[in-house]
Amino acid sequence: MAELVAVCMSEERGSTKKPVRQAMLREDYGLVGDGHAGSVRQVSLLAVESINKLFKALESINPERMHSQGVEIKPGDSAENLVTEGVDLLSLGIGARIRVGGEAILEITEIGKAFHRPGFYLLPLEGVFARVVCGGMVRQGDRLVY
Repeated sequence: MAELVAVCMSEERGSTKKPVRQAMLREDYGLVGDGHAGSVRQVSLLAVESINKLFKALESINPERMHSQGVEIKPGDSAENLVTEGVDLLSLGIGARIRVGGEAILEITEIGKAFHRPGFYLLPLEGVFARVVCGGMVRQGDRLVY
């Protein structure tokens, strides 16, 4: 079963996002209160499987340092709005729709994106972007149907 692992937001563009209990998706806008709402990339999605893959790759390079320094990758660290589990986001394709919870429907508009600043960011490589077709409240644990 595919589900929503986390909902993350930030008021400003260019900053990591923080998990919130729930948020409102507004049609043709995005997450109400998020810095990217109303832009071309209304909502960003990243699979927890992608986050875990990156963490394991980093850990394989120097596991002792990773553990001794308490390195972790938390939801929102890659500036993603929605963290999913159980759906291969990259295979969905442009135009694919995802129902989140009972009401909200997202339509994939972009897969990955160009890097816009130096450093490593997971969202340009394995994230997808969507527009809100139908709004509604979303929260951690919501079922995803695609």
